[in-house]
Amino acid sequence: MNELTISLKSESRTPLYEQIYDYIKNDIQTGRIAYGEKLPSTRSLSRHLEVSRSTVELAYEQLLSEGYIESRPCKGFFVSEIEELYSIRRAKPQAERQEEEQRKFRYDFTPNGVDLKSFPYNVWRKLSREILTDDRTELFRSGNSQGEYGFRCAICSYLYQARGVNCTPEQVVVGAGNDYILMLLSTVLGPGHRIAFEDPAYMQAYRLFRSLSYETVSVGMDKNGMCIPELAQTGADVAYVTPSHQYPTGTVMPIRRRLELLRWAQERAERYIIEDDYDSEFRYKGKPIPALQGYDADGKVIYLGTFSKSIAPAIRLSYMVLPEPLLDVYDKKSRFVNSTVSKVDQLIVQRFIEEGYYERHLNKTRALYKSRHDVLIEELKPLLDICTISGEHAGVHLLLTFHNGLEEKELVQRAEEKDIRVYGLSDYMIRYPKATSRTVLLGYANLTEEQIREAVRILAGCWK
Repeated sequence: MNELTISLKSESRTPLYEQIYDYIKNDIQTGRIAYGEKLPSTRSLSRHLEVSRSTVELAYEQLLSEGYIESRPCKGFFVSEIEELYSIRRAKPQAERQEEEQRKFRYDFTPNGVDLKSFPYNVWRKLSREILTDDRTELFRSGNSQGEYGFRCAICSYLYQARGVNCTPEQVVVGAGNDYILMLLSTVLGPGHRIAFEDPAYMQAYRLFRSLSYETVSVGMDKNGMCIPELAQTGADVAYVTPSHQYPTGTVMPIRRRLELLRWAQERAERYIIEDDYDSEFRYKGKPIPALQGYDADGKVIYLGTFSKSIAPAIRLSYMVLPEPLLDVYDKKSRFVNSTVSKVDQLIVQRFIEEGYYERHLNKTRALYKSRHDVLIEELKPLLDICTISGEHAGVHLLLTFHNGLEEKELVQRAEEKDIRVYGLSDYMIRYPKATSRTVLLGYANLTEEQIREAVRILAGCWK
């Protein structure tokens, strides 16, 4: 081959040598230039394309380094055999799978909302830049299966100060989201357990344990949380509870009921309590109640926490605190499972906590949600003659229970007709008759104060 006709674009942002490299590489990959074929010399190709010889040499050097061509002394450049080379081609566009489009509402009172506009973007960029500026190859090696020690130390310090949790870094296991943490916990607990859930329940955990082939039972609730006598009759040996802010009812379990639950667990060696403390950071009335784990002196409470609600869902960073009796079990059965969170992300959140940014972010977010909470309560006052409010002292949602004859289905439907989405309590019920529900959930974290005012005025008109 004496020459290659390549249409070079001098005005392009892509350098000329890269255009030559791309052209030759593409021809080799597609077979237009065959294995063993000789390429033009750098001198002749530069003369033919009217570019400098160094430009052609740069393109050839890149092709040589990637193995597309080889240099034979005194003979020139020849195409290599490329069967063993990686060839990553742009995927052909495929017909999109027809999925049911989820309707978007003008106002969505989702109880799982987070105000992403308050996310500390500048701080996050700063910490990310500082961490990645140092050329530390150690950051990109596989890390500790439990999570990085420094990060686990930061979690322990935060949990002790904010939630009264007593633990050491050795007890903490970090994972990408609560779903992963629960699946990992299932390997520690092993099969054969019967797990009791509050009813109404946090359905994601309920569905997950059922999919992992655990026997599940539901336990009714009163104003103080899970009913312990009913729990004792189920034959369960694990109880999954959300005592600081029951999801979805918002019930806060008082200290007396917590001690009753701990006594239930202490009665048998194989009994454990899973305490999900997912949104304990947000409380608007009274002093925060310490976590159940802080009262546990016998190693019966498995504590779960997450940064998804307090920082951002996409962070996908959760953790569990295993009681001492389960640490040996974890070492034997589950330590081989590698951590699912990158060391870089762990270090960013570690610095975020240690340098005081997390505390400031929580204070800012709590004040923001408190303001929206107060606006919602105020705007709901005209409806208090036909409904009652509950679960309003913590979290980022509250419940409305109607006594004017309207059932949940009609309440949700009337709201939808006005392009507003509210959520029925029946979606969280396991065994109780769903048709009897007259309660809806209103979340407010992702709505502005003006949106809350406008939406509640519309709801008052269609619900009365």
